[in-house]
Amino acid sequence: MILTTLAPAVLWTLAAVFGVLTIASLAVAWLTRRKPGGHGELVLRVKSWWLMVSLFSLALVFSRGAALVLFGLISFLALKEYLSLIPTRRADRRVLFWAYLAIPVQFLWVFMEWYGMFIIFVPVYMFLGLAFRMVIGGVTQGFLRAAGMLHWGLMVTLFSLSHVAYLLALPAEGNPPAGGPGLLLFLVVATEANDVFQYLWGRGLGRHKVIPSVSPNKTWEGLIGGVSTTILLAALLSVWLTPFSWPYALAAGLIIGLGGFCGDVTISAVKRDLGVKDSGSLLPGHGGILDRVDSLAFTAPLFFHFTYYFYY
Repeated sequence: MILTTLAPAVLWTLAAVFGVLTIASLAVAWLTRRKPGGHGELVLRVKSWWLMVSLFSLALVFSRGAALVLFGLISFLALKEYLSLIPTRRADRRVLFWAYLAIPVQFLWVFMEWYGMFIIFVPVYMFLGLAFRMVIGGVTQGFLRAAGMLHWGLMVTLFSLSHVAYLLALPAEGNPPAGGPGLLLFLVVATEANDVFQYLWGRGLGRHKVIPSVSPNKTWEGLIGGVSTTILLAALLSVWLTPFSWPYALAAGLIIGLGGFCGDVTISAVKRDLGVKDSGSLLPGHGGILDRVDSLAFTAPLFFHFTYYFYY
């Protein structure tokens, strides 16, 4: 077991997350007792959160390799959901094999800490290679649409999400308080909390719609309140988990707050275009993997390159 390699700040933050989940579970149990049968979806959501947080924590505790396997699996499931939703041509079935094969290759660059290949493999080599593989198939009808949808999916489900994993490969000296795991935990906690904050502010005070044609439940009150609360949370967490000074911590919170909103509504637009409510049903109460990582797909690369530019 490699538990001792995690900084105390990381362990205490994980303990705090489990504490919040415990409080949420007790609150849901109380609500269910007051109104039996009226909070079924909320119960499912909390149970799914227990599963997700437990798997995430175990992956961090055991080793970096275990964490990379978990994130690779998440990318695989997200890509699988995406490909099951979009229309694909029969001629491209073999091309999809190469798209799936890109997942272990991309995470291999993370494991090897080869930043140069990590940053260009999907946007350059896979972008060019998959298109050429489609051309070899000899079918030109629908080529542009198929190539665009496939590469966009790879960028979101693999390239963007792999930035979460690469935080673990960043040199520990760049973040003395908690190393790569601290940055990873900061990103994930702030991103997921931002989703919750925007929901709660919108539910309580929401009146004015932001983009009603895409996401009718999103309001300006929810957006502003959620982003403001996320900035405050980022400032508090940064002391233990990051090397950020106060101005950079506030900037990171703003990036995560706005980036999370953009990711959420962008994936909502995709689902509306395809005529589906959820990307899948793997996570009871949440939908599919893509539904759960939509915000993270945007916040991960934005936060990573913000951190990489100023501290590495």
